[in-house]
Order: sequence, then structure tokens, then C-alpha cells
Amino acid sequence: MTTPTGEAAAPPDGAAVQPRPRPARRALDVLSLRVERADVDTVQRTGHWPDWLAVDRHAAFDAFEALPGEANRLYTPYIDLRPAQLENAVLATSGAAGPASTRLPDGADGIVELEDGAIVASALSEEARAGGVEFASVSDLHARRPERVRELLERPSALPADDKFAQLTRALWSQGIVLDVPAGVRLARPLIVRWRVDEPDRAVLSRTIVSLGDGARASLVEEFVPSVPGRIDGGQSLLGGTTEVVLGRGAELAVASLQELGPGSVVFQHRTATIGDDASLHWALAQLGGRLVRSRVDNTLVGDRSSVEQVEIVFGGGEQLFDLTSYTTHVGRDTTGNLLSKGALLDRSRSYMKGLITIEKSAIGTDSFLGEFGMNLSKAARAVAIPSLEIDQPDCRRAAHSSSVGPIDETQLFYLETRGIPADEARKIIVLGFLEPVVARVPLGDVQDRLRELLEAKWAAGTVDAAAA
Repeated sequence: MTTPTGEAAAPPDGAAVQPRPRPARRALDVLSLRVERADVDTVQRTGHWPDWLAVDRHAAFDAFEALPGEANRLYTPYIDLRPAQLENAVLATSGAAGPASTRLPDGADGIVELEDGAIVASALSEEARAGGVEFASVSDLHARRPERVRELLERPSALPADDKFAQLTRALWSQGIVLDVPAGVRLARPLIVRWRVDEPDRAVLSRTIVSLGDGARASLVEEFVPSVPGRIDGGQSLLGGTTEVVLGRGAELAVASLQELGPGSVVFQHRTATIGDDASLHWALAQLGGRLVRSRVDNTLVGDRSSVEQVEIVFGGGEQLFDLTSYTTHVGRDTTGNLLSKGALLDRSRSYMKGLITIEKSAIGTDSFLGEFGMNLSKAARAVAIPSLEIDQPDCRRAAHSSSVGPIDETQLFYLETRGIPADEARKIIVLGFLEPVVARVPLGDVQDRLRELLEAKWAAGTVDAAAA
């Protein structure tokens, strides 16, 4: 209580002075979400899951309790989970029912739409159905093909065993989506998984499993959007999701992901891929929204002549924090990896870009490159880039990494200004051009256009905020 002059008022006679409450102090790697072992049984019972999955869930929870927040000692200085305020978040224990049929979007072969963990719409083209493609919830597929679900979920390499929060998702996931494309089926149009997630004080953990048989081809678009656009009130929400990919011989998969969640969202994403002989995988990942985003991608090129291309961009503003980690392991002969991470940061946002390429002794003829580049657009923004190599096979075509962090290149800015382009417009051209490599790889035209619109809107908002400051 204060007086009209702004001074602190004395408490009434006899009244005790109440100390101002302080937030509880937490270590940098401690997640504030309250979970316990009993939650495993609740999720298992509520979802009516089989007994073998309970064993898997409890093993994962054991790992979650035992593991540190960051297992890689090189990266431990760059973990900070304190922006996640999830003390009041309630864990979703059921994926809820009822996929309602919907009209298939133009230019797509299938769609599954979810709102805060519940499937609200789904559709699959006649061509995909005729080819035997499965695109459904894990529970729906389990009702029809329980052996196939067990085969997909019990793979030892499905999720990284050394990641605490991947094991949390493995233990407590309540919703799952499966895309299973049989051998030889080649889909011309993308499939869409759209997550609408931001209900305050709610934690949704989910798994997405993608399997392509020998010679199959498909593309997948992941969209993470707010269920209530513009929501700023209420507590934080958590989305912990996985995308687990298995590619057979000669299979081809392109995955584009657009994350544009609201400022109250905390996002943990784990993506893993096991890539077979002559198979190829393309990741195009865009991170725009959320308060705290922790993303990890694990690519394992087990097959000879397999390849992976991965591009991930961040456009941060306010006090957003993006923690991106990439592990690529070359096992087969003559494998190829090209990985690129880029971050453009406004205001007081931060990004940590960490990557490790491992070339096993068996990986003769590897060609692998990792690049990490940050662009600080304000004096308070901070980008960290840590690329690294671990090579156990000297017979490589290429094993290289590169990184840089800094402001906009003044030479580029000067060049555009000499062509008559105003300074503000020139900065916009440079920044959006810096992020364009991911936009160009999105396989659906409408999503490409929306991503460009979102990038322009974020640039415009950041410019207004900078002018006001």
C-alpha cells in the first residue's frame, strides 16, 4: 500500500508486515512442470493402452528421473529453462476421441487437425487410400493393426536415450499420429498435421511416427498454430512433441514445419530419423512463436548412399529463447549430410544453435557439412553458434563446419542503399533473404505464402517496437 505521494504506507497498528513474495529459485536445467510416476499409470489407464506399453512408459520415466537436463557437457552452459513457468499446468492424460471428417484442403493428400491434443478433423485422398496409406491416430491404428503399432513404438532408436525431455514425452504421451506409407507408394501431394495448441495451464505430450517403405515417397507439413490467435492472458501451455521417421531403401521424404504459437507457449520438439540405403530426407523447419522453444533433431544415416538435408530458421523477438540442437551420425558408406541453422534476433531474444556431426569408422566416403549463422538485430539480442565434428574415418569426401554471429553486413546494406533502396527497406530485404532458404523448401504453396507473411509481420512489429523504445 502506498500514500498519495508514492511513499510506502505504514501498516495499521498491530498488523504484521507481510514480506513481498519471491518466485522460487530454480536451477537452469530444471523444468517446472510437476509430474510424478503415478501420472504414467493415469495416462496408461485413461487411454486404455496395452500392457506392453506400460512397461515402456515406466522405463522411460526411470530415464527421465535419472538424466540431467543437458547430457552433452559441451552444451551445459547454454540451457535455461527458467522462462518456462509451468507449475500450474495440468497434464493431458487422454488424446480424446472423435476424428470428424472434413474437406481435404486443395493441393493435399491428407490432413489430421488437433486442438489441444484432441483430433477434431481428418481426411485422406482416394489415391492415398487405394495405395494402403495409413494416416490416423495411434489408438485408431492400434484397434486395427496392434502388431504394427508395437513395431513402430518399440524401436530402440525411436527417441534419444540420453535426452531427459524426450524420455518425458515417451513416458507420458497421450496422443499419437501415424503416417505409414507402404513400399512403392509415391504420393504427389503433401499430408498435413495441424496442431492448435495454447490452452493456458495445460501440458500436451504427443508422438508422430512416420514410416516409408522401400521406394515410397511422401511429403509432410507440420503446422503449430494457436487455438485462440492473439491470446495473451492466462498461464503458459506446454507442447512436447516428437516426429520419428523411418525410411526404407530408396524412400524419399520431405518434412516442412511451421511453428507460430503464441507468447505463452513452451515447446519441446524432438525429431529423429533412421535413413536406409539410397533414401533421402529433407527437413525445413521454421521457429517463429513461443516463449521458450527447445528443438532437437537426430539424423542417423545407416544406409549406404543415404542423404539428409536440414534447414532450420529462427526469427525471434521480445524475450523469446530458442534452443536448437542437431546430431547427425554417418554410419553407412558414401552418405551425404547438409545442415544449416540460421537465426535472426530482435529485441532481447536469444538463440543457441548447437550441432555435432559424427562420422563412424564404417562411414567411408562421407560428405557432410554443418553451418550455423546468427544475425543480431539489436544490441540486446544474443546468438550462440557451436558446430562440431567427431571423425573416426579419415576417408571422407568432405567433413566441414562453419559459423558466424554478428549484425547486418554493412557492405550489403551500403550496396542496396547505393541502388536507391531506403535503409529500412534494405535491412528488411537482407533479413528476409537470410531466412528464405527454409521458406523455399516448404512443399505447399499456401504454407509458403503464409510463412513469408508471418516473417514480414514479425519484422514490421519489431521495427515499431524499436522505434518506440
